[in-house]
Amino acid sequence: MENYTYNSDTLQLEGFNVSEDFTYPLFLFLFFSYLFIIVANLSIAVLVFTDKNLHQPMYLLFFNLSVNDILGNSILPRLLVNMLLPPSERLISYYECVVQAFTVHVCSTCSHTVLMIMAFDRYVAICNPLRYAIIMTNKMLIKLTVAAWGVAIVLVGILLGLTIRLNRCRTMITSPYCNNASLFKLSCENVFINNIYGLTFTVVLFTSSIGTMVLTYTRITVVCLTSKNRSLNSKALKSCSTHLAVYLIMLLSGFSIIILHRFPQYSDYRKFASILYHIIPSSLNPIIFGMQSKEIRRFLSKSKKILPSP
Repeated sequence: MENYTYNSDTLQLEGFNVSEDFTYPLFLFLFFSYLFIIVANLSIAVLVFTDKNLHQPMYLLFFNLSVNDILGNSILPRLLVNMLLPPSERLISYYECVVQAFTVHVCSTCSHTVLMIMAFDRYVAICNPLRYAIIMTNKMLIKLTVAAWGVAIVLVGILLGLTIRLNRCRTMITSPYCNNASLFKLSCENVFINNIYGLTFTVVLFTSSIGTMVLTYTRITVVCLTSKNRSLNSKALKSCSTHLAVYLIMLLSGFSIIILHRFPQYSDYRKFASILYHIIPSSLNPIIFGMQSKEIRRFLSKSKKILPSP
């Protein structure tokens, strides 16, 4: 008969099931990935915040994306520590686990909402260039930014609120880090409402996200094909290809986890994919946007000149 521990304040993280030979290479990969994510995104965020020339809608939205990537990867330090501990010592308090899950889901949701606003920004800039300054004012940008974070916080708050109300009879988190699914699986109660809300939340988010991209880029494509303005088409190609690349990377990373959920026998691959979902977009975002932005490239070239040569 299975022993149950009701509403324990201490939980155990399952972590990765890897051999000792693979533990340290994986640890080093995650460590240097985290280091790069923090340095790259923090540098971009500080640059956009301090340089008044970059106080433009697209760059300020990119600032939000960089902050989101930093927060979303806050799970990695604890994950790295747990990799060096035996399974029995990979412990986390229930309240810290809830905070970690809240941060993870808010940042994942914000990745969609911020990129949706970026798509709207590109749509206005290319399809209504003469009205761009009137529509994308600082006031409008603040409203859109608050909406992007506010919607994520409210929806995820309800998601985790439904989970927190459940009594817990288990203590094992079957994931490398805490998330909503692993938390409500701790309960022996009926989780039908949690599954329905979680499914609805996911469908609405992905439908809104993909729908926004399809509508805006369809309109942008039509404008570019019917316009003979080479300058407009060149601008659209540069800015939109960058944004679309970032969105597709995030979308494919997310879909890989959803697909692997359908195959329980590949649970270890799903765990690794869930980590890559945070690492890959957060690592590539500053590179993709940095390469496309003249201002950021100019800043990097100045930095190289300032640094003493070896």
